Amino acid sequence: FQPMEKREEESQAPLLEPRPAAAENGGGDMVGDGGAEEEEVGLGRQLLEENRKLWAVAGPSICTRFSTFGVTVISQAFIGHIGPTELAAYALVSTVLMRFSNGILLGMASALETLCGQSYGAKQYHMMGIYLQRSWIILSGCAVLMLPIFIFTEPLLVFIGQDPTISAVAGTISIWYIPVMFASVFNFTLQMYLQAQSKNMIITYLAFVNLGLHLFLSWLLTVKLHLGLAGVMTSMVIAMWIPAFGQLIFVLFGGCPLTWTGFSFTALTDLVPIFKLSLSSGVMLFLELWYSTILVLLTGYMKNAESALDALSIW
Repeated sequence: FQPMEKREEESQAPLLEPRPAAAENGGGDMVGDGGAEEEEVGLGRQLLEENRKLWAVAGPSICTRFSTFGVTVISQAFIGHIGPTELAAYALVSTVLMRFSNGILLGMASALETLCGQSYGAKQYHMMGIYLQRSWIILSGCAVLMLPIFIFTEPLLVFIGQDPTISAVAGTISIWYIPVMFASVFNFTLQMYLQAQSKNMIITYLAFVNLGLHLFLSWLLTVKLHLGLAGVMTSMVIAMWIPAFGQLIFVLFGGCPLTWTGFSFTALTDLVPIFKLSLSSGVMLFLELWYSTILVLLTGYMKNAESALDALSIW
């Protein structure tokens, strides 16, 4: 038996002297700093990886929106060289009518983005092609319903009090915009479909081809061949259909073997729920875009409407 004092001393020894192995070697602080540094490096790598994944999706989308906006700006720049009346009429059509149609079509196509994302996450890949075909049917039907607005643009603008001279040119431009509107049906839906499965680079390539070709054709048809308004609008129609055809060919000829299994009669069923979802999305975006569109309509009532519309469209 050991004396009580010695037993108590031994039992308390580990508690009184907690010496880590690293501390015995004189490196306790260095180990703590090293752990913090490793944690910071790990966090930095996670941030870089998350940013890489984010830009893989957002980058092509930005390029696409930039290209679409660029086509409008290039057209406006060349029309501005034709005459102030043509520029004012283009401002009315592009800002009012095209914003009206694009707001509805893009909003309705946003429903496809939701449906395709859910299907891809649930690994119901075949449904993505079905949803795409249903969206084509619904958006094409909506485009047909909007045709009278583009056909009767001139009398509609005169009826609401816009300048008759500007309205007459706007009526001509709006007829040219009809094929552009139908191109948007395929552009919007195919972009949502491809982005949901991270097939984004084809969208980026077509966006830059679209922008460059439109710039060249506008210069060729307007400056060199002196076709005027018809030259600019012809170039715009071609430019808007290039990405539509390019994405469609990519999908139909093996670009998405997992999600595109061909045309199906199933796409003709259950259209009502898709229509309701698309309509609610379309109305939401339509109202958002029309906040600034009202300014253009009000500008058309000013005394010198031509100059006012020219300035506002450039701004």
